[in-house]
Amino acid sequence: LVMSHAGEQTARRTAMKSATDNAQEMITHLTRTLNRARQAQITQEIAEIVGGAAALQK
Repeated sequence: LVMSHAGEQTARRTAMKSATDNAQEMITHLTRTLNRARQAQITQEIAEIVGGAAALQK
């Protein structure tokens, strides 16, 4: 009975570790995706500002 319980606890711990690792990977991926999108927006805004400034100088 004790061995069965220990095995069950080990299996649960392993499953939770795997779930935690997968969640961390997902967080990392989503954070990178968000950062890329934010940087693309900033780059677009800078390009619009530079384009507008260039148009005003003509």
